[in-house]
Amino acid sequence: MIRITARVDGMMCGMCEAHVNDAVRKALPVKKVTSNRKKKETVILTEQDIPNSVIEATITASGYTFLGATHEEDHPRGLKALFKK
Repeated sequence: MIRITARVDGMMCGMCEAHVNDAVRKALPVKKVTSNRKKKETVILTEQDIPNSVIEATITASGYTFLGATHEEDHPRGLKALFKK
């Protein structure tokens, strides 16, 4: 599983978060998506990596500003703690 954390500007309320989540779900092959306006981020869990250009196009088309994204391998709960030093 891959965790993509996209930085998104312009979300002002819970409806904005829902709007971004809906746009991502409809356009991208995701398992889960959550947005947080206070952190200015949208976290996408997916089985295949998604290029930043595709994420940017989706977020921009929904009326928000894409500020970049980080991509990392996501481990099931519990396993991550085993590998921390």
